Amino acid sequence: MSNVAYATTLDVRDTCLCLHVQRAARALARRFDEALRPVGLTHGQFSMMNALNRPRPATMPQLVSVLGMDRTTLTAALKVLEQRALVRIAVSKTDARARELSLTAKGHTTLARALPVWTETHALLEAALSPSEPARLRKTLARF
Repeated sequence: MSNVAYATTLDVRDTCLCLHVQRAARALARRFDEALRPVGLTHGQFSMMNALNRPRPATMPQLVSVLGMDRTTLTAALKVLEQRALVRIAVSKTDARARELSLTAKGHTTLARALPVWTETHALLEAALSPSEPARLRKTLARF
């Protein structure tokens, strides 16, 4: 039997970029989920609805690109928003295999209610950092 040394385990724990980013993402998600709870949204739902706030309906590939999600996960998440009448999923008029995704009137209203909550929460998080850190962090994360 071959064992990995405990010192190696500690080294991975302390240096793994993926672990540290995931841990930070979970902590941020919990803060936004808590803040958005009175509006009835999670941070993920808010992000999806924000990505759908556009002049023309979005396509699945556009949302996959913006949100960095796989298509299956995105489809499941959108179904929940569709069932709540926040999002409309329609067959494309030009390609029966494609779907057009848009906010409903209720979705626009909910997003408008959620935006001030997101703005305040986001401002508090950025204020906890030095002035240059938020932009530098976004720039660094965009490389991945």
